[in-house]
Amino acid sequence: MSGRVFPDRVAAGRALGTRVAEVLQARDDTRSARPVVIGLARGGVPVARGVADATNGDLDALVVRKIGAPGHEEFAMGALTAGHLVVNDDIPRRLGVSRAEFDAVADRERRILHDREELYRGGRPPVEVEDRVVVLVDDGLATGSTMAVAVDAMDAAGAARLIVAVPTAPSDSVGRLIDRGVDEVVVLTTPEPFEAVGLSYDDFSQVEDDEVIACLDRDHRP
Repeated sequence: MSGRVFPDRVAAGRALGTRVAEVLQARDDTRSARPVVIGLARGGVPVARGVADATNGDLDALVVRKIGAPGHEEFAMGALTAGHLVVNDDIPRRLGVSRAEFDAVADRERRILHDREELYRGGRPPVEVEDRVVVLVDDGLATGSTMAVAVDAMDAAGAARLIVAVPTAPSDSVGRLIDRGVDEVVVLTTPEPFEAVGLSYDDFSQVEDDEVIACLDRDHRP
């Protein structure tokens, strides 16, 4: 399907959750009674909330930080999580970014990442993913570099089966994830030409920290 527009991330999460639930039921995967649904913070967490609700999954957030080029921060040289880093091909070299410059940007992003994870979880440990079905969720894919580092992190953590689920993405990014070893990619719309994730939404306003915390806290109320 292509050209679909979602009202907002919450609506996209409900639609995506319905589709992911169908995928899990079709596979009849009994390795985990409850999947782990992980939203890439911040924008992927409200979407992941809907997926977790539809699949009776345990919700968690994964902070992935883009490593922007010095002076052109919107241009991603790579991305990182707490323990994994992905570099976008030879982009740093082509931009003339030295190893020291790259490392300085990465170190700054690691500090931000650590602070965000502490804020979102409120002292709770990450949800255990070893030997479980993991559904990685974002509000959309563009280059796929952010999701790629998330995939690496879940592989290293011992996920039994890995599903990437997004409301919108270009078809070439989907292909790269399959090549990376993802078991299944669930996408609701693949606009052609693909210009930006936000164009698949009526409301693509920034997700604030309080919204991320509220989504996660719903699973931890007494």
